[in-house]
Amino acid sequence: MNEWYADLHTHTTASDGTNPPKINVRMAKEAGLAAVGITDHDTIAGIAEAMEEGKRLGVEVVPGVEISTVMDGLDVHVLGYYIDYASPEFLRKLEQLRNTRERRNEMMVERLRQLGIDITMEEVVANAKRGNANDETIGRPHIADLLVKKGFVSSMQEAFDRYLGKSGKAYVNPPRIHPFEAIDWIKAAGGCAVLAHPGLYDDDNLVRQIIEYGVDGIEAYHADHDADDEARYLEMAARYRLIVTAGSDFHGERHGEVFHSPVGARKIHIDTLRLLKERAQRNLNTNE
Repeated sequence: MNEWYADLHTHTTASDGTNPPKINVRMAKEAGLAAVGITDHDTIAGIAEAMEEGKRLGVEVVPGVEISTVMDGLDVHVLGYYIDYASPEFLRKLEQLRNTRERRNEMMVERLRQLGIDITMEEVVANAKRGNANDETIGRPHIADLLVKKGFVSSMQEAFDRYLGKSGKAYVNPPRIHPFEAIDWIKAAGGCAVLAHPGLYDDDNLVRQIIEYGVDGIEAYHADHDADDEARYLEMAARYRLIVTAGSDFHGERHGEVFHSPVGARKIHIDTLRLLKERAQRNLNTNE
């Protein structure tokens, strides 16, 4: 029964999701979940609203963040759970990451313009319905959404396949922090570091390097993992004594498509929350 389970990976309008944080919490409630993780890209801007709604509805909100890094030319994401999201030092580091993300967006839009696609960064921001909050992020899904709306592609998937994905014509990957650094940041902020969706990297040697550096957990259950992926990462988790997590990586719905899957589509027993909290506390004690 879902009342004993948690979906530990969802995104909101604080980054590239389509729903406000409180709506993700309500969807978790409707799915019968006991808990839901709010893990926006390089920002904690959605956590406070989600926590308030969680208290109202009786859904435990797991405060988190998904940090964008690069290793061997690949985008690698590291999830941080139970971080001290009021830490001025941690917030300063996240701001640095958002500045890099903004530069990447501008570079991608410029590449698209060079390809004859007439869009501007101002249009992307306006279409994303962003206000003046400087702790929210714009990402590739926002650019893809505008490409669909302006008729340059027929779907979000086509936007990524042709232009924005790692083999796309407009893809760029400016220098970012290394996953090892993200792990250090999360632990220094009293959090628990988990490697997100390892199957998407298509490089298990890279995954093992990150594990051996000192990640606390691995997202074995993810919307884009098949049964073989799950079995492989469960085996790694057992071998390296990692916490196993699960997440839908829900980003909401655009043009009739749900990305990556609905809230609750991937879930883990709520006992995992205790393990994450204990490891986060251990990391905090180590860094004091």
